[in-house]
Amino acid sequence: MNLSDLLSTVFARRYRRRLPLQSDSRPLSALADDLVGTMGEISGLAIAEDILSRFEIMGDAQKLEFFQYLATAMNIDPANVRRTLEAYEKTPSKASYRAFASAAEPARQEMVRRLNRVPGATAALVRMRADLLRIGRGMPDLEALDLDFRHLFASWFNRGFLVLRPINWESPAHILEKIIAYEAVHTIDSWDDLRRRLEPTDRRCFAFFHPSMPDEPLIFVEVALNKGIPGSVQTLLAQDRKARPEAEADTAVFYSISNCQPGLANISFGNSLIKQVVSDLAAELTGLTTFVTLSPIPGLTKWLAHENHAWDCDQPGQMKALAADYLLNAKAQDGLPVDPVARFHLGNGAIIHAVHADADISENGRSQSGGAMVNYLYDLRDVSQNHEAFVSNKNVAATPYVHALAREAARA
Repeated sequence: MNLSDLLSTVFARRYRRRLPLQSDSRPLSALADDLVGTMGEISGLAIAEDILSRFEIMGDAQKLEFFQYLATAMNIDPANVRRTLEAYEKTPSKASYRAFASAAEPARQEMVRRLNRVPGATAALVRMRADLLRIGRGMPDLEALDLDFRHLFASWFNRGFLVLRPINWESPAHILEKIIAYEAVHTIDSWDDLRRRLEPTDRRCFAFFHPSMPDEPLIFVEVALNKGIPGSVQTLLAQDRKARPEAEADTAVFYSISNCQPGLANISFGNSLIKQVVSDLAAELTGLTTFVTLSPIPGLTKWLAHENHAWDCDQPGQMKALAADYLLNAKAQDGLPVDPVARFHLGNGAIIHAVHADADISENGRSQSGGAMVNYLYDLRDVSQNHEAFVSNKNVAATPYVHALAREAARA
């Protein structure tokens, strides 16, 4: 271990033990400038810790002021970018390219990198971005600042750094508490409810973790091992259901996928999670031949109201036809499906396999989709081809059954 590594280790231990460090009362903007300008690793760590600890306890007005400073004073200099680009175009070389690359990267990116040198800083920066997304919505300069966070997070949280861990009833209590808190699709009402989702032989749960945030799940998926493709989440989660021996299951049903960290919004690793879980389950249980979701259709009722469609939850055939029409034909300005869950699964290479009425009769299920749900099918032989067709041609892959349902809606 060299001297720099030794001093860094000593500082890290000081940080973990929360030993007192000399505080700097200057504005965070001045500390940010010093952090980018300092060459000393130890002094830089002290400044970075001060920024992170003070930011955590700030009110929104102070946080907004800090974000606005980063967005303006630590932005790129367009004139310098143009000059260095012209120099590189005129005389391409290592030096001219380095000058352009340096000019094109805002100083705030380096500031965030240096903040991340502090032990435990990755989680703090994820929380910082959550504040930025919440406070800066609709502010163009702060939305541009967020692109720098996204750029860095896309590297820090790429699939190579993520660890897939099974979650079961024997997992640590603090992890289980977070699964309850972060469940975003089908609320977990109690510890007994959680136990019913984790302990039986026909249930699985998997989560992605990052080495810098070992106690914080980033995203998790709940899986039911089933005989056949289900069409009701209430049946799947019924309190009195009888657990099925895993050897009898031929279908793995992904019935809930929950992103846990608001500060990692739009950092895509959900597709890697599903594909890894499919691969692991297929290797573990050779009797599994089908991998599907039982997914909500969160934008359906809003779209029906916008399109002035008359609909009745008590008419299952009508709801299925309208849901199929929505999933196949309701498009955003970019030409892709307007439904966020459809965009996610179709972008991963799944196809729309079937639509079900009265599949989620909870209050939330009725309000967001009239009770309808959808199965997205993951066929490992076709996911790559489906993904390419979706990305390149905006092709929405669906079974003939779903297309037929949509045509019924068009005739109505």
